[in-house]
Amino acid sequence: MTSSLHTQRYQVFRALLVEAREKAGLTQVEVAARLGKPQSYVSKYERGERRLDFTEFVELAEVLSVDAAEFLFAYKALLG
Repeated sequence: MTSSLHTQRYQVFRALLVEAREKAGLTQVEVAARLGKPQSYVSKYERGERRLDFTEFVELAEVLSVDAAEFLFAYKALLG
C-alpha cells in the first residue's frame, strides 16, 4: 500500500498549500514564525516529508488568511 504522503491526492493538497503561502506573500520562515514552529516544519510538509493533521491545517489556513472551506472546495475541484 502506498503511503498517503505520496498519493496524487496529497500532492495536490501540498501544491495548494504552497500556492496559498505564495499568494499570501509569505516565506516559509515567516509562516513558521507565525505558527511558533521551526522553518523545517513548513519545509517538511511542503515537500511531503510530514503530513498535516486537520487541526494543523486549520491553524495554517488562519495564518495564510485562507478560508478552509474554500480551500477544500478548490482541492475537490482539482481532483475532479
